[in-house]
Amino acid sequence: MPQKLIPLIENVLTIDSSLSFDPQQVSRFMLGTEGLTCFENKQRSIFAVITLTQSHEIKALLDLANHCATDEELAFSLYPISTGKNWGYGTSQPAGTAKNIILLDLGQLTDIKHFDSELGLVTIEPGVTQQQLCDYLQLHNHDYMVPVTGAGPDCSILANALERGYGITPYTDHFAAVNSIQGYWANGTPYQSAVNELDASDDKFVDKTFKWGLGPYLEGLFTQSNLGIVSQMTIRLAKKKAGFTSFFIQMEDDALLEQAVPLIRQVLQDYEGIVGSINLMDQRRLLSMFAKNPNGNDVHQVMENQDIERLAKELQAPNWTIVGSIYGSVGVVKAVKKEINRIFKQLPCKRIYSNSLIIVVANKVIKYIPSLLINKVPPLSVAVEQLDSFNKGKEIMLGKPNKVALKLAYWRHTETAGFDKNELSPGKDGCGLLWYAPLITMKAKKMREFVEFVRATCPKYNIEPFITFTNLKHDCVDSTIPIVFDLGNPQAVADAHDCLKALVTEGLKKGFVPYRLNIDQQQWLLNKDSDFWQTVNKIKGSLDPHNILSQGRYNPS
Repeated sequence: MPQKLIPLIENVLTIDSSLSFDPQQVSRFMLGTEGLTCFENKQRSIFAVITLTQSHEIKALLDLANHCATDEELAFSLYPISTGKNWGYGTSQPAGTAKNIILLDLGQLTDIKHFDSELGLVTIEPGVTQQQLCDYLQLHNHDYMVPVTGAGPDCSILANALERGYGITPYTDHFAAVNSIQGYWANGTPYQSAVNELDASDDKFVDKTFKWGLGPYLEGLFTQSNLGIVSQMTIRLAKKKAGFTSFFIQMEDDALLEQAVPLIRQVLQDYEGIVGSINLMDQRRLLSMFAKNPNGNDVHQVMENQDIERLAKELQAPNWTIVGSIYGSVGVVKAVKKEINRIFKQLPCKRIYSNSLIIVVANKVIKYIPSLLINKVPPLSVAVEQLDSFNKGKEIMLGKPNKVALKLAYWRHTETAGFDKNELSPGKDGCGLLWYAPLITMKAKKMREFVEFVRATCPKYNIEPFITFTNLKHDCVDSTIPIVFDLGNPQAVADAHDCLKALVTEGLKKGFVPYRLNIDQQQWLLNKDSDFWQTVNKIKGSLDPHNILSQGRYNPS
């Protein structure tokens, strides 16, 4: 980095913002779960980190980067992140391999700029995490739910929406709940909607209530792209309901999948807006939540069938578990619960509800059992852990973030036992994790084809085939397949990447297309010469003529 560039950057920063070349601080942002640094021949690196504390500095830095772009000695590019916890997809690492990349850390922009308690609309900056919004709502006694994800309390809400993430609360599609965006295109031009520009009132509030604005819809260009930086976002929050229950439907026979799928579809169609998205998890995925790896965490191989059978018997883990939630008035929840019971009585299955007497009593009894006794009696210890996970799952459905889902990333971490379950951070802790997240048509035959495909492919690479289906709507399913591996084992890293590549390339032939890609896939999978990406590149050329922003991110050109 040229020395004469430093004062230029420092001149546009406020006193609380910072520019750092400290190798220790810079290297912290290169810690990822993906194993890209040891697997790729390409060298990903950042030269410096800028940490902002004021959102108006974004424009000043974009203007400076564009000004310096024509000077070979001073040219640099910016790669913005929010909290940098995009685990499995790149964490906080840059997508491109260009020279002079400066990582732009927006994690300190944590202002909750406005909240309308009557309408449930909140305007947040990039660094606002699930936990921060949760704390804010609790502090002010606002009965609204945080749009949580399994990624945990420390992750950015805004960034997840821009990645088109989803959750299991009533507003499943997180970008669909985004009403308004403000930010800057890469060329430094500020963005606000046409509605906002026309609004001559003092509060300019109506823009925050209507997603589609006026004229061409441009806000989608900020999602999964490298065209601009969002400085604030207004999202619609779901209100807490008077009634709620989560349901867990357990099926012992793997062959019941085909019969279960149309029933799940019926529930989603008949009770849309009352029942949230529905998860369908297989036995191995369930065991990863409660069991210890029977091979040990340092062994690069999948579980044997006899181990699965033994653990399933010990933990009473069924072949398939359907997980969902019902929101509404007390009467509505009671009625829909009755309907779900009626629908699933067609199957030989066990139905458990979070408001069932057995769960309520168990939670009360557990409080009076000494922890010393729990630790000394293995069956009791397992039961308590299962109940704790059950309760934490319920919290997520109610919009309260926690780290219960992060345990998955530690399945093959050699030091799993040494981590505090309340302080888990996969990137910092050195977990190996990649995601295969394809879209699947919600038809039983197609879903069975996918299950057989994953179960046949993953073991070839010594990767455990953990399967989760998230039924987003009655017609569309996203499956999240976690590729969990030992980041310290070069062979395991290579196998994990080969496994993901096999799943993607062979899956495409079957119609299983990812809805989201990691920073490596964005380069090798996407065809820069296709009509779609040629169009994207023309837009990029207009909004970022000097290519100074997030080079390579969702743009193979």
